[in-house]
Amino acid sequence: MQTPTSLYLDYAATTPLLDEAREAMMPWLAGGFANASGLYAGAREARKAVDEARETLAAAVGARPEEVVFTSGGTEADNLAVKGAAWHGRDQGRDGIVISSFEHHAVLDPADWLTRFGFRVTRVPVSGDGVVDLDALRAAVDDKTAIVSVMWANNEAGTIQPVAEAAAIAHERGAVFHSDAVQALPWIPVGIADADMISLAAHKCHGPKGVGALVLRRGTRLQPLLHGGGQERGLRSSTYNTPGIAGFAAGVAAAMRDRDEAAVRVAALRDRLQDALTGRIPGAHVNAAGAPRLPNHLSVSFERIESETLLLLLDASGVAASAGSACQSGASEPSYVLRAMGVPDALASGVLRLTLGRPTTQDEVDRAADAIVAAVERLRA
Repeated sequence: MQTPTSLYLDYAATTPLLDEAREAMMPWLAGGFANASGLYAGAREARKAVDEARETLAAAVGARPEEVVFTSGGTEADNLAVKGAAWHGRDQGRDGIVISSFEHHAVLDPADWLTRFGFRVTRVPVSGDGVVDLDALRAAVDDKTAIVSVMWANNEAGTIQPVAEAAAIAHERGAVFHSDAVQALPWIPVGIADADMISLAAHKCHGPKGVGALVLRRGTRLQPLLHGGGQERGLRSSTYNTPGIAGFAAGVAAAMRDRDEAAVRVAALRDRLQDALTGRIPGAHVNAAGAPRLPNHLSVSFERIESETLLLLLDASGVAASAGSACQSGASEPSYVLRAMGVPDALASGVLRLTLGRPTTQDEVDRAADAIVAAVERLRA
């Protein structure tokens, strides 16, 4: 359990479960255990909870309820989007997959896996500030492209991508456009009007782990990955995770209520932390400083520092942070995201990703800054 004195600055990895989400889940963890696909009273009550959650999620992204497909999380949603659209595209004579070079591995790895079956995968470069190169994207998409995937906001650098423009490029050539919006939804407007498919995850919005959704614009066709009972209009067969779905909706509803206010407040705290680190630590470099970023993200590299050692010192000081994606936290190689942005390995090896959340306070930011300064000075001594 996290101690009360810990300074948690890894909200991009996961968020604490909101009380409202826990309360929404409890009825379905206790007496309301019925399968939401049944016809009897208890099952109908469970199905009502699923349907109400579907309406909440749809409203959050401007979609219709029937366009929401529940999954086991953001990774499955990304896999369903990329693989499902690719296989359907092949039936239409399309074999191309175009993605940005710093997508989450839940997009990169399925795309690479599909090359085994003859699909062409093109990784489009990004700028030094971590924004996809639209000219390169336009050159990469052709009449045989099945799917284009560009994340709404990068999970390491926090950079917000030109999703509407990227989608327009895909649509010009008849390709389907997908965006991983897992990090973006809690902080900035996300809408299905700007994409054919959007991936979401509950645990980034103070909901439970193990549940997510792929929002699929009406008319977008996919080949399902899971076959069985035919749930979710045959696109994702599996018994409904009623508690998780209810908690997911409660977390998203809470995020939507205060998103604008929280974004302004947290951005000010992020900037305070950024100024403290760059002002007090020589050789501190803010990654993607010139691009629009999510309000809670700060990626900073330190000269003559190794991330792993720095993180161990910070952990001993009660500061929870990361060097990049939590999925890659055990990797010894420099961040592929920073490499894609052209950050030299010497700096990419000394990166710290600090992500704030709604509960973060000014006192926590100031104490975290003190701890980071002390740790860097110790390592350089």
